[in-house]
Amino acid sequence: MTTYAIGDVQGCYDSLRRLLDKLRFDPSNDQLWFTGDLINRGPHSLETLRFIISLGDSARSVLGNHECHFLAIAFEHKDPHHTDTFSDILDAGDADVLIQWLRSQPFFYEDSNVGYSMLHAGLPPQWSIEDTRQYARELESHIQSDNINEFLASMYGNQPDYWDINLTGNDRLRFIINCFTRLRFCDKNGRINLIEKGAIGTQADSLIPWFDAPNRKNGGQKIVFGHWSTLGLHQQNNATCLDTGCLWGGSLSAMKLDGSEQVISIDCERSIKSL
Repeated sequence: MTTYAIGDVQGCYDSLRRLLDKLRFDPSNDQLWFTGDLINRGPHSLETLRFIISLGDSARSVLGNHECHFLAIAFEHKDPHHTDTFSDILDAGDADVLIQWLRSQPFFYEDSNVGYSMLHAGLPPQWSIEDTRQYARELESHIQSDNINEFLASMYGNQPDYWDINLTGNDRLRFIINCFTRLRFCDKNGRINLIEKGAIGTQADSLIPWFDAPNRKNGGQKIVFGHWSTLGLHQQNNATCLDTGCLWGGSLSAMKLDGSEQVISIDCERSIKSL
């Protein structure tokens, strides 16, 4: 069996199928890990989501910021943005099934046999892997519970920007979800920054990539992530970014999680709607 991690698809269904053809993916024998942002901005969110669900145990995914944004709209806590392209999911006859599947997905996935962990965006340096497991489960319990409306109503915002184990309530949950789904940069003290979105070298002098933070407590674990298309394929300090900008006319990439870290990519046509 071969396990592949795949970067942000974002509704680029045709590109995903071409990549799987290139991989000669066999759902009866192989497994796919998706780093989140399966949907939105691209042209075929509904087809992408239905296809990945149809793979059953042959696919694993984590929630990204676009899935969380979709849930906020589905539960009427946010109005759609003009660049959103998931109305086909909301209008589908099986919308309730698709929404429930998304709600059941984790924010953090790991397999000790494979030797890798997966999340969408990043981790603050203060969290160990055990902390990460705990905080992911804490977040998932709110997404999956009857309290989802209270959580979604308070999900948006950039504060607090520094982890304190004594954080409680919506502030605590907001910090946790911002790390899992939005984090790119932090400062050397671990204070997160959610404004800077460019490639390494374009950020303020005080900021560093989350995976380059000194004394990072989660640095001993191999992690694959997406979210950062301006970074592209990047491997550093046991962390590998696999968002290679398919949506923007870059490529869609998969990495073998077999120790070789071989990357297989296909070129993509630009799919993002004009802003």
